[in-house]
Amino acid sequence: MRIGHRPQRDKRVTTHVALSSRALGAKGIYVDTYDDVLEENVRSVVDRFGGDYSIKTGVSWKEAMRDFDGVVVHLTMYGLTVNDAIPKIPKDKDIMIIVGAEKVPAEVYQRADFNVSVGNQPHSEIAALAIFLDRFTGGEALYSDRHGKMTVVPNERGKTVVENPE
Repeated sequence: MRIGHRPQRDKRVTTHVALSSRALGAKGIYVDTYDDVLEENVRSVVDRFGGDYSIKTGVSWKEAMRDFDGVVVHLTMYGLTVNDAIPKIPKDKDIMIIVGAEKVPAEVYQRADFNVSVGNQPHSEIAALAIFLDRFTGGEALYSDRHGKMTVVPNERGKTVVENPE
């Protein structure tokens, strides 16, 4: 759940939040502000590179948190350290990760099951999300095949992208 998205100011950052979460194993993203361009851009990546990932914008964070049947994790500088929090967060339940763009309302801190600190210095929400998801999943999602139209082939030098047969 991305809170505080400002389309004119945050379009690249929110796109990177979505793509990072997708690459690291998330199943989708809610964004509190409606943004059809953001939706189109993310869906285009999913269409080309595959995976089971959805995006929906214009979603009330209050309703999303209230209606979510799982564990809510809020990423912040002020929470329990990521190293201390990870073992406490259940792996057998769905989780919703709250990532803020601007000042996050106090109600989010109160409603979250876990307020998790990824470092105690000002930093990027993209970096915080990536570190959290990588540690939470044990890095398993990084190189998983999502069966898309295209695949990036790792190599030491050069860029190799192959089109997959349908």
